[in-house]
Amino acid sequence: MSEENKPKKVNPLLKLVLEMGPLVLFFLANSRPAFFHGLVSPLLPEGITPEKTAILTSTGVLMAAVVAALIASWVLTRHLPIMPVVTAIAVLVFGSLTFFFQDRLFIQLKPTIVNALFGAALLGGLAFGKLLLPVALDSVMHLDEAGWRKLTIRWGLFFFLLAGLNEAVRLTQSWDFWAGFKSFGVMPLTVLFALAQTPLVLKHEIKPEADQEHF
Repeated sequence: MSEENKPKKVNPLLKLVLEMGPLVLFFLANSRPAFFHGLVSPLLPEGITPEKTAILTSTGVLMAAVVAALIASWVLTRHLPIMPVVTAIAVLVFGSLTFFFQDRLFIQLKPTIVNALFGAALLGGLAFGKLLLPVALDSVMHLDEAGWRKLTIRWGLFFFLLAGLNEAVRLTQSWDFWAGFKSFGVMPLTVLFALAQTPLVLKHEIKPEADQEHF
């Protein structure tokens, strides 16, 4: 790949904003749907309950926000990582179903289905000798094959764990609790899990040849 075609690097803080921004807006729209009335009101049916107003408003805001985040990512980097793209498509599909059926079930099932698909893709690819994790994570790390295999297994199982956790919260807690968990629970868990993989990454990291020449 030429230097001109390589994706531009994004400031980690800005990357976090692009990832967390839609979730924060989702939470705010659920907590204070009146603030977003002008944006979503043309899509809301007449005579719906306050709870459904909050559900549909937050879903609509989330759909708009993930598209805006993708556009911003493309403008800044000329590159779209695969996981945010898949997630955005899922939000648009399940969000549309939520509006059509006026049923929160669809947007609540989205994390379960997407995380299960990510887990199945990683572990299934590994079973067929394909290492999909570097592509899925849009990774710039350089690991040996054993390292990628171990990391793939861990991330695959973690995605299944997130799917199961989403189902547990969805089935046992209120909509507002689930919305808070989705907005501010999943990302910290993911960051902590990623940080916990640091020893494995350091153990299997392949050093650039330029660095090895000094030894």
